[in-house]
Amino acid sequence: MAVDYTVIVLYLAGMLAMGWWGMRRAKSKSEFLVAGRRLGPWMYSGTMAAIVLGGASTIGGVGLGYKYGLSGAWMVFAIGLGLLALSVFFSARIARLKVYTVSEMLDLRYGGRAGVISGVVMWAYTLMLAVTSTIAYATIFDVLFDLPRTLAIVLGGTIVVAYSTLGGMWSITLTDMVQFVVKTIGVLLLLLPIAVVKAGGFAEMKAALPTSYFEPLGIGGETIFTYVLIYTFGMLIGQDIWQRVFTARTDKVARWGGTVAGTYCLAYALAGAVIGTAAKVMYPKLPSADDAFATIVKDELPMGVRGLVLAAALAAVMSTSSGALIACATVANNDIWSRLRGATAKKGEGDAGEHDEVKGNRLFILVMGVAVIGIAIALNDVVQALTVAYNLLVAGLLVPILGGLLWRRGTVQGALAAVGVGGLAVIGLMWTYGILANEPVYYGLLASLAVYVIVSLATRPTDAAVLANWRARLAGQDTPAEPDPTVPAPATA
Repeated sequence: MAVDYTVIVLYLAGMLAMGWWGMRRAKSKSEFLVAGRRLGPWMYSGTMAAIVLGGASTIGGVGLGYKYGLSGAWMVFAIGLGLLALSVFFSARIARLKVYTVSEMLDLRYGGRAGVISGVVMWAYTLMLAVTSTIAYATIFDVLFDLPRTLAIVLGGTIVVAYSTLGGMWSITLTDMVQFVVKTIGVLLLLLPIAVVKAGGFAEMKAALPTSYFEPLGIGGETIFTYVLIYTFGMLIGQDIWQRVFTARTDKVARWGGTVAGTYCLAYALAGAVIGTAAKVMYPKLPSADDAFATIVKDELPMGVRGLVLAAALAAVMSTSSGALIACATVANNDIWSRLRGATAKKGEGDAGEHDEVKGNRLFILVMGVAVIGIAIALNDVVQALTVAYNLLVAGLLVPILGGLLWRRGTVQGALAAVGVGGLAVIGLMWTYGILANEPVYYGLLASLAVYVIVSLATRPTDAAVLANWRARLAGQDTPAEPDPTVPAPATA
């Protein structure tokens, strides 16, 4: 294992070195939080693919392939579909807004007052996403170094917190590009063909496994629908994803770079399912499906290659963890703490106050990172925690966000009602049906949609000046457009 250990240690050292290099570039709020909005198509595609394909997509995707066969690709496939939908239909407009958070977009669209409550929901989601990604270090470092769970979480979490705190989005972007290359080589170019060959080829796999393992819908229609509802729509509204959209140099980069990343996710989904299916042939009686990835890597790959593939798994976890961490800290500082203090956002991105804002955001990443490591050590039921976070995100924020982008008649009262009713409904339904049930997110989302439409129609339309400014920002203009004469002006005394 000496060669494998060397590969892993060099990889981890490289992550820290890039964090130090990124610190030299992150001199303003824009540079620190969104890499100066300067990423070109190749770097944007790589970092976007890295953030969405985490430990769940790699280790979990192989586990689903082990359990269900090729249809186990649907979870990661749904993530790819969501990224494609975001890139094709919304990313160009999102990039032109020049904001930092989803809550800022809601305030811009509805005229304020929606930021704090939406920020709290988004913060809870990004926090739990960071926690669950951090917990995954325990599995990987256990395979690598046979470390205790707590020490593994502290080791992996400390490295991510260190490079994220030092250089912000620049460090995360650079490390994500390395992680993207490592994942591509380790999973797609090495593990996939080796696993298929070791299993005897596709003919042997088909002969050894039930027919259901090769049916596209073998995992079940309801499960596929739930994956699409949670992961596809979750990709459309998550702060961790939007913050990457904000890094694009132009709206065209956001659209086409994201489309490339989404297509890559579809290939990655199929690769994970095939690897899991091959593992089922070789190890038909593993105690847990999630053990399939580590088992096939540990037993079937030659030294050096084994270290690279394990580094790929580590890269997958680190990319999601760092992306969720900076998103969590950005929301906590800009959408919650600053608003509660009554601070006003600074105009422009080159003023003298920018450097102090970098210090503030760096401090929040450090504080949130320590909190994430602590919660990860204390938390046992990861699946339930992440399910609660995704349910709140989709049921509470999907309708107000997409409604704001697609429906001019939506109002701030409707948005606030949708967030409140959707969030409370999904919490109450999880209490009734169980946290892991599908019904809470179904009915919570329907309740959010219904109240958004009803309350918006029952309240005064959004101020014409607010909508004019919104349209100007969507179009990438610096000054507001003329008010739309078809939008009624608010009543005056």
